[in-house]
Amino acid sequence: MHKLSTDKGSKYGIRLGWISIIGNVILFVLKYVAGIMSGSIALITDAWHTLTDTLSSVILIVGIRVSRKPADEEHPFGHGRAEWISSLLIGSIMVIVGFGFLQESIGRLKDHQEFNYGLMAWIATIVSILVKEGMAQLSFRGARITGMTSLKADAWHHRTDSLSSILILIGLIFAEKFWWIDGVLGIVVSLFIFAAAYGIMKDNISHMIGKKPDKEIIDEIYAIVRDNCQKEVNIHNIRIHFYGQYKEMTAHIKLPGHLSLGAAHAIANQIEEMILKDMDIHATIHAEPLEG
Repeated sequence: MHKLSTDKGSKYGIRLGWISIIGNVILFVLKYVAGIMSGSIALITDAWHTLTDTLSSVILIVGIRVSRKPADEEHPFGHGRAEWISSLLIGSIMVIVGFGFLQESIGRLKDHQEFNYGLMAWIATIVSILVKEGMAQLSFRGARITGMTSLKADAWHHRTDSLSSILILIGLIFAEKFWWIDGVLGIVVSLFIFAAAYGIMKDNISHMIGKKPDKEIIDEIYAIVRDNCQKEVNIHNIRIHFYGQYKEMTAHIKLPGHLSLGAAHAIANQIEEMILKDMDIHATIHAEPLEG
């Protein structure tokens, strides 16, 4: 799938963020009212999970706007890593919400608190499954065509909400047989939230501390050099630094020692331009003598 340019990708991400905010506010009201009417901790937990999606979408929009700021004297590589920080904030919010409702669900089981699902609960749950999975698909697609990790984090937040609503639907089916199912489902929903938060935070922390580039990226660089250079240049020592969507790369090439400085520079410059054009990576190529 062809990726959007940085500017178009940012605008696309912000648009998805606003769609998410509007949809989540409506779903929160619907599920919260249904939870109060039925006395279901699982539904109320699910409603607040949806509201955290709204907050995460606000963080997403702010993170994208900050990451779009151009480079300045203090940030020569731009502000792209603000996107990763926003993803970590989303994950942190999910942990806090999940822990709160884990405690509440355990308390419900200890106190033998019962609930009474009604028609409103069925409507809210089914609507939530359909809408949240639709939002997840939109955000996953947005992450693929923009390369934004924050959109991927937002997508998983939507997906966990959809999965938790499916669990609520199971609870609706078996509610009359098992008094404890609501509290148990509240615990399971909380665990879903923890699992999604762990995945989001692990991935973004890995990027922030210097994650090794994927093998596919390295292979693509080798292929570009192999297919476009008229002579073997033995590109090696490839290092890629990620700043959100902005990427810096350094690498070495080996050239015959008899080449003039101008000729060696022209080859290095050609490789830099090809990598920028095909991969949107700003490369700096260092030439060294083949005989060395």
